[in-house]
Amino acid sequence: MKKITIKDIAAAAGVSPASVSMILNGRNLSRFTEQTIQNVYRTSRQMGYISKKNQRHKNPKQTILIVCPSIMNPYYSILIQSMEQEAKLRGYLTMIFTTYWDKAAEREILEIASEPYITGVIFAMIPQQPQLAEETSKVVPIVAVGDRAYNLKLDTVDVNNYSAGRMIAAHLMELGHKHIAYVSTTLNDEHSSRIRRCDGLTDEYLQYCPLGTVTVYSQDVSAHKELYVTEVEHEVGYALTSRCLKETPHITAIVAINDMVAYGARAALIDAGKRIPEDISLCGFDNIYPSHFPGVELTTVEHAIVERGRSSVRLLSEKLKEESQLIGENAITRVEYQSNLILGKTTGPVPH
Repeated sequence: MKKITIKDIAAAAGVSPASVSMILNGRNLSRFTEQTIQNVYRTSRQMGYISKKNQRHKNPKQTILIVCPSIMNPYYSILIQSMEQEAKLRGYLTMIFTTYWDKAAEREILEIASEPYITGVIFAMIPQQPQLAEETSKVVPIVAVGDRAYNLKLDTVDVNNYSAGRMIAAHLMELGHKHIAYVSTTLNDEHSSRIRRCDGLTDEYLQYCPLGTVTVYSQDVSAHKELYVTEVEHEVGYALTSRCLKETPHITAIVAINDMVAYGARAALIDAGKRIPEDISLCGFDNIYPSHFPGVELTTVEHAIVERGRSSVRLLSEKLKEESQLIGENAITRVEYQSNLILGKTTGPVPH
């Protein structure tokens, strides 16, 4: 196979070899338009160009950039580890960047993603700035792992968080719970999974228990706090549950946005002298491994974390193969995993 040179890239991109050299080495970029820079990056990647630095290695590897909000929550650490397992099997290197839900950090990371040494990008969540991610995907393949979002123009590996919310609601109604609370970190459009879980809960109650109530408690968490307060989710769960017990004492079940927040809620209930589930039931989402520990045994929803992580790398790998171009540049692939209710020891019949 012929070794691709800067002259080959220049001919394909319609620019001079000197321009290609400067762009790929990050020199004098102010001379060029953004369109020219992205064109050179895209062409070099598509032609399989290997820089002199990588040529010094016997087996230069392609690099996948993994973007996640945090690694404190075991959900993300498990998801990322499963991605790295699959990437290693397929001969890819990985780079991990954390945003702590900071939009500025996400923008910086997407700028790095356009560099020619990045083969592809996997978001461990739905990007906070979908349009920016969609624009970047024209230069480098991007896969997002998260919530089922029909309007996202990216390849995705999803679960249906709306259905998961209805699943939890149906379980609680079956146990006789009419008045429940939903406790969550920041609730806005940038966190679609949190909104959709809440919508699923409320819609199920509206349809099958119209006399019941779903009281929502949320607390905004800044990017600064996400970064510097490692126990932020536990802290939010504790604070919101304490408030819930004071403001809505008739509540018989609490649903936390995820298992980590549920642990904080559990601590608040125990400190308030409440028995779980005899006095009040508790649920979470994600089914992370601490939820199985004796004494915790949380009722939660399994979201196939490991399978989705590995699937995201497989999907990206397929997109990188020449054969995948046969389906067309504008084609979008969606892979959806089914959620399952995991019955622990934290839910029981409504107390009389």
